[in-house]
Amino acid sequence: MPAGEVIGVLMAIVSSCLGGSAAAVTRYLVGTADPVTLAILRWGIGFLCVLPVTLALRARWPSRRDVPSVITLGLCFFGLFFILYNTALGFTTAARASLALSTLPLQTMIAGAVLGIEPLTARKVTGVCVAMLGVFAALASGVMAAPVGAWRGELIMTGAVLCMALYNVLSRPFIQRSSPLGFLAAGMGAGAAALILFGVASGRVAVLANFGRAQWIAGVYLGIGGGALAFILWILALQRTTPTRVATTMTVNPIAASLLAAALVGEPITLNLVFGLVAVFAGIWIATTNGRASARRADAHPHND
Repeated sequence: MPAGEVIGVLMAIVSSCLGGSAAAVTRYLVGTADPVTLAILRWGIGFLCVLPVTLALRARWPSRRDVPSVITLGLCFFGLFFILYNTALGFTTAARASLALSTLPLQTMIAGAVLGIEPLTARKVTGVCVAMLGVFAALASGVMAAPVGAWRGELIMTGAVLCMALYNVLSRPFIQRSSPLGFLAAGMGAGAAALILFGVASGRVAVLANFGRAQWIAGVYLGIGGGALAFILWILALQRTTPTRVATTMTVNPIAASLLAAALVGEPITLNLVFGLVAVFAGIWIATTNGRASARRADAHPHND
């Protein structure tokens, strides 16, 4: 795999870790704010961080003909996906919700193949399956200890993941025609604006007046770490490598979520976590390498056997 793609995969892994920590923080805040307000916090603060960086670096914005599509993708992802995401976390644990979220590589792989953007290969399918097996192993105990009605949260999260899968698959041409930061700022700004308008009109943002210091610290982290930084890295990763390779790193998300949730809200972790973590990274390695390097070396040196 070229060095640029390796960097892209590493960026996606860091992004997924930040996303996992954001799931735990969202779970921490979900009792004091509704899903729309949490999305406003994440993307309102996130956009306020991304916009100055985009302007300072003079990043190229999407062209006029691409703007409607970029806004639609932004509304679908930064609006709809995260309302569903936050709603799901109100029904189930961070670990179980993130387990449903880890179906992203599979959904992205299928969406890419159906839309003719990225062909399926046996190696990618194997890597995705191994990584998902690692997630199941890591969270086996937490999955059994389900709160009442948890299935609703997991069903909502699985449906929401389709929004992100389509965003992953459809974003790359627009990123390449503009720039990662320009594309991100335009889409995030559209999603944040729609959420803020709805939140103000419905009076949901009034709950922010009751936030204490701890809630504001969590909310600011949600916007900066789980919003701006995580998705700058995610978009940069999508620019450098394929949607499936990027999406496979999402299997790191549940493990990061379970670790932080254990500290914030007392969700249990088990010894399965170590095995699961190894399997997750093995799956990422399988899915993100092409397996042809040794074959090329053999062709170049046919008499070395």
